[in-house]
Amino acid sequence: MIKRLLIANRGEIALRIVRAARELGIESVVAHSEADADSLAVRQADAGVCIGPAPATKSYLNAAAILQAARECGADAVHPGYGFLSENAAFARAVVEAGMVFVGPDAAIIERMGDKAMARQTAVDAGVPVVPGSPGAVSEPARAAAMAAEIGFPLLIKAAAGGGGRGIRVVESAGEFERQLQAAQAEARAAFGDDRVYLERFIERARHIEVQVLGDGERVVHLFERECSLQRRRQKLFEECPSPALDEAAREALCRSAVRLAEHVGYVGAGTLEYLFDSHSGEFFFIEMNTRIQVEHPITEAVTGIDLVREMLRVASGERLRFAQSQIQCRGWAVEMRINAEDPARDFFPSPGTVARLIWPTGPGIRIDSALFEGYRMPPFYDSLVAKLVVWDDNRAAALARAARALNEFVLDGFTTTAALHQRLLDTPALRAGEIDIGFLERWLADAPQPVASSPAPAAQETAP
Repeated sequence: MIKRLLIANRGEIALRIVRAARELGIESVVAHSEADADSLAVRQADAGVCIGPAPATKSYLNAAAILQAARECGADAVHPGYGFLSENAAFARAVVEAGMVFVGPDAAIIERMGDKAMARQTAVDAGVPVVPGSPGAVSEPARAAAMAAEIGFPLLIKAAAGGGGRGIRVVESAGEFERQLQAAQAEARAAFGDDRVYLERFIERARHIEVQVLGDGERVVHLFERECSLQRRRQKLFEECPSPALDEAAREALCRSAVRLAEHVGYVGAGTLEYLFDSHSGEFFFIEMNTRIQVEHPITEAVTGIDLVREMLRVASGERLRFAQSQIQCRGWAVEMRINAEDPARDFFPSPGTVARLIWPTGPGIRIDSALFEGYRMPPFYDSLVAKLVVWDDNRAAALARAARALNEFVLDGFTTTAALHQRLLDTPALRAGEIDIGFLERWLADAPQPVASSPAPAAQETAP
């Protein structure tokens, strides 16, 4: 078993890993920036070590500083959480070369599945359906245009090395293809240093459904699917497990395909395979794999009773999976609402500040993943996520009703959040009926007759980079 774990992350996910490590008897050390020295994760860990100034490029993205901190504190393993360096193959390789365990898959798998074009070909090789599109990445405009003509319009241009919704363009017709290609390549070059793109058919009103897997390098199991269609600018805001769009036959086919692909690459640890689901045809298509723990993992834990972070640590310690697929059951329904420090009435402008008063909802089936506490000043340098409100009940209608009750009890004074947005969403007939797709939230925001209620913004704001 791992004895001393360095956690190379911050906020609620760092705290989540600290707690899982403690339950397994593993000492935890949180690597933190100067801005996070007084964070709840650092307070709860066995130790903390400063790795640099507040900007992420000088701390959480500074691989050399993190490795040095791991060596100096005597860590025998590093958990990257999500974001930052969690899917950086060079970092994973450097951790192993330094004689420590990287809590996640092998660097070669991160490279293979992190490159969208390579991941797509890997899926094809494993017999997993992919969206019709280019067979690989392209960078030459003439070749890309020829492929676009074969695929047909509308289509998507997607950065091969992309993530977080960057480097993606929807192209409606051949006349706008060249302009959109240039824009996508410029964005991809700036964000990832790689202007290669690939093309795929655009599925209108598609749903975004992902499958959670766990592997030990020899065997892979799935922990069912999550519905992640409620997105704004391709960033998820509200997730639920399982998906209301799937019947049992579709669920079985989708989840088995995820297991097949993960076994094909010899996957180790927790991972998520993302799909587009066409509600009209019943078809599903693999789009990408996240080789890390996901922000929305708590809803999977809620319906399966399996602690994903603890299982990651066990597998990283060399243990085999402790359960067979037949032992994993999906019970009830869970939803996760991301509470961000943003003002929906001001186009989701960042709203960092100090927590003046904080009241969490309580009761059966309610879980809060957050590093907030009264008096905490949210740094303006990082992601705006401040809490995940997770609710479980024995069916979807009951879970949504419990979610509305929990939001009504939640109080956070000091800055504006997206909690009011979730309250309004839960009142929409389409959401209650499960009739959503990846464009639903943006259409709903555009058509909403009233702005989402918010408190006055401070006179001066710092925004995250």
